[in-house]
Amino acid sequence: MTAAHIALLLVAGLAAGTVNAIAGGGSLVTFPALVATGLPTVAANVTNSVAVFPGYVSSVVGSRHDLANLAAEDGKHGFRRLLALAPTAIVGTAAGCVLLLATPAKAFDKVVPFLVLGAGAVLAFQGRLRGVVGHPHEMSPRHRLLALHGMVLLGSVYGGYFGAALGVMFVAALGLVLATSLARVSALKNALSALVGFVTVVVFALFGPVDWADVAVLAPATITGGYLGARLARRLPARVLRALIVTFASVIGVYLLIRAYR
Repeated sequence: MTAAHIALLLVAGLAAGTVNAIAGGGSLVTFPALVATGLPTVAANVTNSVAVFPGYVSSVVGSRHDLANLAAEDGKHGFRRLLALAPTAIVGTAAGCVLLLATPAKAFDKVVPFLVLGAGAVLAFQGRLRGVVGHPHEMSPRHRLLALHGMVLLGSVYGGYFGAALGVMFVAALGLVLATSLARVSALKNALSALVGFVTVVVFALFGPVDWADVAVLAPATITGGYLGARLARRLPARVLRALIVTFASVIGVYLLIRAYR
């Protein structure tokens, strides 16, 4: 590994950690950087999944106050709701990891751009969509719980497979179900992303072609970026944070679209 490669990965890791904490999509910074160092795409994908995990954890630390406030909205049952989502996220992520390791990537790669762009559109027009599907306050507790688990399951499958813009998808989907501030939704997104990241680390460490030298360079940078990004997200007005996430989703979706169909 050359000094230029190390410098490239350090900058990419810092940027990715920050972007993941605010909106998600940081993998589209680190993944191309890993490919640029000479890694094959599958090896770059699994190495990237392992390397960005510490950044997700630091994002949770940085947004812990909003996560606690989200739980407090449901009183003593708040953290139970968060814990109840864990098995769904674990099962979905494991399924996504198996999908990546066992099947060709080309077909799924062609679907991914539309999923990302769709997530951005859901967030951009969230107010109007709530008028169609109903405001979270209007949903029955059972309906809201089923919708929440369904969205977490689908997002986790995607996160296990590729993960880029996972945060965008989580924020867009959870925002339709949870009647709370965008900052608190983002905090829950950070917690779920960290759980998804943990499962991918376990699976890919055991069965994937991880380049551990690259992980050793990227991981500390994503930790720093993740913490700083989460702190920044707490201070941004909801309108600005929403605009940033939609912008990230649009850029990421177009990038993936060009990459898949060029």
